[in-house]
Amino acid sequence: MEPQSIVILDFGSQYTQLIARRIREQRVFSVVLPCTAPLDEIQSYRPAGIILSGGPCSVYDDDAPPADERVLSLGLPVLGICYGLHFITHKLGGKVVPGPKREYGHAQVEVVERESSLFRDLPASLSVWMSHGDEARELPSGFRIVAKSSSALAAIENPERKTWAVQFHPEVHHTKLGTDLLRNFVFGICHAEPNWTAQRFIDETVASIKETVGDGHALCGGVDSSVAAVLVQRAMGDRLTCVFVNNGVLRKDEFQKVQTNLRDRLGLNLVAVDASNRFLSKLASITDPEKKRKIIGNEFIAVFDDEAEKLIRKYQQQKASNGSGVKKAEFLVQGTLYPDVIESRSVRGPSQTIKTHHNVGGLPEKMNLKLIEPLKDLFKDEVRRIGRDLGMPAEILQRQPFPGPGLAVRILGEVTPERVKLLQDADDIVVSEIKAAGLYNQIWQAFAVLLPVMSVGVMGDYRTYAYTCAIRAVHSEDGMTADWVPLPYEVLRTISSRIVNEVLGINRVVYDITSKPPGTIEWE
Repeated sequence: MEPQSIVILDFGSQYTQLIARRIREQRVFSVVLPCTAPLDEIQSYRPAGIILSGGPCSVYDDDAPPADERVLSLGLPVLGICYGLHFITHKLGGKVVPGPKREYGHAQVEVVERESSLFRDLPASLSVWMSHGDEARELPSGFRIVAKSSSALAAIENPERKTWAVQFHPEVHHTKLGTDLLRNFVFGICHAEPNWTAQRFIDETVASIKETVGDGHALCGGVDSSVAAVLVQRAMGDRLTCVFVNNGVLRKDEFQKVQTNLRDRLGLNLVAVDASNRFLSKLASITDPEKKRKIIGNEFIAVFDDEAEKLIRKYQQQKASNGSGVKKAEFLVQGTLYPDVIESRSVRGPSQTIKTHHNVGGLPEKMNLKLIEPLKDLFKDEVRRIGRDLGMPAEILQRQPFPGPGLAVRILGEVTPERVKLLQDADDIVVSEIKAAGLYNQIWQAFAVLLPVMSVGVMGDYRTYAYTCAIRAVHSEDGMTADWVPLPYEVLRTISSRIVNEVLGINRVVYDITSKPPGTIEWE
């Protein structure tokens, strides 16, 4: 157990894990617990301070997320964020009401109490990100207003009871000096020590996996599970078997490339399974994106169950000669990351489901393998740092994210072998030209999407009637928010020209300039 931590109670905000991320960036261990966590569980982490997250509800809603209000009386520093401010106000005798003017997006905040330790060394005027409809109309006894926006109070405090709260979100990048404010809380108020590192995460995770799996066997799969596989291999050695499944919707030549990386470059025990026909037959005539994800998730586990049985028989045959038995391959390792988790289901607080991912919400309710997800509380760039500490090649770590359901969620409408081939060829051109332009490692994701839209074109004086391809390229730090990339016109021109000339069946290329939010990075 860590000698200290910052405990974050999740009331359902989409950005809760960003708070933990900002704190981990300061080399301080942080943990996200559901707002309903019992007091003894909270105290078991030996918190130096407690943060109450934002959330989508109002404190006066019948289904407002509950929490043990004794967390406000532990004598520990407490920071409320957005809903957290409302919770503190409501529970300590103040009054929260619907605001006459809602605040969503950028806002300017004026600090009126310059001596506040939370705002120490920050300017008198701050650019912040607001997201609230309610406001604290009456403050609890002993509290004072520390900062204001043009519409409502923006921060309150009661230093005597070690309680601070802000109406805005310091954890998001849109709040320019938000990290400085959180640093004031973590170090200036909580007096935490910066002693958490990637190597410490590796050591503790390996120890935890050893305790969990005992002498059992595990399977690991997924295109983006290489870091998880190397991490778990540290704990299990050759009792981990990586099963790479060709689900028929991989990128061009992906099946062979991944085998080379996992088996030859990382030294993992790998079994490659070509189940493309099996998956594509299940996807035939399916157009709903959620059904696609569910089908791929269920079939993915079914393939793993089949391979587990084969491996068990293999192990039993190998050990039959000396009379020793073998435990069932009872664990499934996946490289699930936090953006997958928070968008797919509410695992901490009552956050809203946006879409299911094949390696999270797409799994069947009943399956024979127990999940091990060692990276589920981390973001992609944090995982890359873990991979570097594990000694993994940069080429593998810098690989752009790829969705678990593969090209199935980049083919809008029915997934057919013909459409898969079209998108594979178009996507390969996009990636190759992005790399040729020296932009690959500067972009979070760049890919092609096949639209169920056909239009008239002309090639060599002949009329064509073919599909439309959309190009998507985004900048992001963690996958939670993203901005579209203004690719150079020359790059776009080359990509468009190559696709319409080389991919028979596509005669029109468009460019997606939507950010996240309001869109998502993937189209489905």
